[in-house]
Amino acid sequence: MRDMLSERMLSKVVEACTANYLQLKPCDEAFMPSPNPGQPYMLYMHVPFCERLCPYCSFNRFPFREDRAKPYFQNMRREMRMLKDLGYDFDSVYIGGGTPTIMIDELCETIDMARDLFSVKEVSSETNPNHLTHEYLEKLKGRVQRLSVGVQSFDDDLLRQMDRYEKYGSGQEILERIQEASPYFVSMNADMIFNFPAQNEDTLIRDIEMVVASGASQTTFYPLMASPSVQRSLAATVGKVDYNRERRFYEIICDLLLGDLPGGQPGLFELGSAWTFNRRGTGAAGEDAMIDEYVVDYEEYPAIGSGGITYLGENLYVNTFSVREYNTAIEAGHMSMMGKTTFSLRDRMRYRFMMQLFGLRLDKRQFARDFGMSVERGLPVEMGFMRACGAFATDNAEELTLTPKGRYLVVVMMRQFFIGVNNLRDQARAALTGEERELIFGDGKDCGTVVAKPASADAVAAEIAREEEASAILDGTQAVASGE
Repeated sequence: MRDMLSERMLSKVVEACTANYLQLKPCDEAFMPSPNPGQPYMLYMHVPFCERLCPYCSFNRFPFREDRAKPYFQNMRREMRMLKDLGYDFDSVYIGGGTPTIMIDELCETIDMARDLFSVKEVSSETNPNHLTHEYLEKLKGRVQRLSVGVQSFDDDLLRQMDRYEKYGSGQEILERIQEASPYFVSMNADMIFNFPAQNEDTLIRDIEMVVASGASQTTFYPLMASPSVQRSLAATVGKVDYNRERRFYEIICDLLLGDLPGGQPGLFELGSAWTFNRRGTGAAGEDAMIDEYVVDYEEYPAIGSGGITYLGENLYVNTFSVREYNTAIEAGHMSMMGKTTFSLRDRMRYRFMMQLFGLRLDKRQFARDFGMSVERGLPVEMGFMRACGAFATDNAEELTLTPKGRYLVVVMMRQFFIGVNNLRDQARAALTGEERELIFGDGKDCGTVVAKPASADAVAAEIAREEEASAILDGTQAVASGE
């Protein structure tokens, strides 16, 4: 009971904090700030096109059409040159969506240009199971070091509820595709979900067994991230979201993948982050392992493409969710930021606290050096709460590390934070008009040009609520990741 109370208190606090500082304000800056000399940055690219829209996805996405997507890829390459002119260099690139592999040749040309312009050592890209074909894999081989495939579950009944069975095939078919694809990459990640309403312990255990059998060198188990309206629609269709069992499900995952049992043998996997698991004995494991949440290794990162979210210094920038406006901005010679939010010093400290603990270790000396005060002084309430809950395995002058209970509390923090980011995306999506608005708030099918008047704020909010209610399933299950 005490553990449940801790989770609920933490959920409410993080929800309130994110609602406070993740509020978009208009942005009229033509270019993002220049880099700080010597600071490492990662480049995020967003490809917002999908063959068919998943109703639960909160990321910026549009129905694929070649005449819409091809100029978009060309403009992303133009925007990369803008970053080069600003003085940026990158050793890592992450390509999310949408479905980045929607036009494989355009994607490959974009990756090749990134390698020509910057000091790129590793590329991560998202994809969907239907793109794990020999032709695509051969083109990605050597260009992409880490491929992340959106699986969610291998259970056929759950796949049908998620509207994925008809699109991507049965769990067995997806398993076989991953088995074929894994040897092509340093790291092959299977994105999974836990705590979906219709999921039970048996189906979760079966999913874990299938991940192991797939040969994937990495797996990421995301908790269900449902906003209040989606929780209501889930309750009316497939069942109520039960956060009381979330910790038990997380413990099952850790027990089976890590061997987190008293006196047990080490498992086949080791932790990369609080919800990322790397298979031992592969290139995906070890200190240099690539993980799905790039924010662990790169606190600051520019993002290019429509719907990209940039975090630099004290500012978070959001690029326009309109592909049309994005193309117009880039072709006019400037970037496409439509809104930003500025973090206070305390907000930045909270962000660092959460992200480094999500990466399993907070560097106390670095924290004091960057913020001019100790983590105890800067975040006394957060530190007091986590200490009282027994969250820290190591708590000395140099670092904080986590107990198993502490890892789960960080999962709770990240779940609520990413729900807040999804709300931020909704704020940006509300500005869409005309054809693009119809594509997203209509039936999700492509259409001819539709002339529409900009809606009022109340109408926009109502349409967002209707969209969430209609989805009846997940809401932004993957944070910075799984392509749909």
